Amino acid sequence: MVILLFILALIWIIFAIMQDFKSREVANWLNFSLIIFALVVRMFYSIFSGNYDYILFGLVGLGVFFVLAHAFYYMRIFAGGDAKLLIALGTIIPIESSWHLNLLVGFVFVIALFFTGAVYSLVYSGIVAYQNREKFTRDFKKQFKENKTYFFISLGFAIVFLIGVFISGITGFIFVAVLVFILPYLYVYTKAVESSCMTKEVNVRDLTVGDWLVQKIKVKEKMIKANWEGLDEEQLVLIQKNYRKKVLVKYGIPFTPAFLFALLAIILVWYFGDFNLRFLF
Repeated sequence: MVILLFILALIWIIFAIMQDFKSREVANWLNFSLIIFALVVRMFYSIFSGNYDYILFGLVGLGVFFVLAHAFYYMRIFAGGDAKLLIALGTIIPIESSWHLNLLVGFVFVIALFFTGAVYSLVYSGIVAYQNREKFTRDFKKQFKENKTYFFISLGFAIVFLIGVFISGITGFIFVAVLVFILPYLYVYTKAVESSCMTKEVNVRDLTVGDWLVQKIKVKEKMIKANWEGLDEEQLVLIQKNYRKKVLVKYGIPFTPAFLFALLAIILVWYFGDFNLRFLF
């Protein structure tokens, strides 16, 4: 059953990646169909084996990842399509035979998702920054000047933590000092990439539901604000019928490959080892 679930997840994630890169969204039918197929596989396996833990694990995984996905969405960590894909994978991730191990599998998956997602995002943003290096360099310098106060503040805190190393002998403060020092650079880098490489003017006819406006626009006495949820169906129709100018739209980094990397990490651990990692407890 586990192999079949992994195959289903890999196929669906590959299609999600293709959609994400093509249209910058993951269709609802793709996520919902993965939930249905995974639960059907678990139900049949439970019926034929006489062990209904398999379907129960899938339903609980769906519920837990539903809560996690909504938390990540409202914390503005995931966009809507990514959050729904995470919910769908909740029916896949519980692959072990106990609650304890399935909790550990879910924990490892989320950690792998964020770790591989961070590495992938840095690589992806680095590539697009290089492709638009002139504009990126200009925007980076602009962001640096606008946020230079944060650099002095972070430097001050970094020095405090380094002094703490000598006073307390806690070497972990070195890591904290380095992290505090580089945070403003990461912030400025992210803002520069966003403004120079991830925004563009588009014709209103090319807008789609969920597109992120960079700035608010006024359409027939109604103000449509830029927000995290993006354009809804009503706003899209209103703009396309009554607005003739181009609009500035922001695009995020296609994050679906991170789900593939995290799932492959789970498969490798499951195939070559086990999840009974006692050293974590």
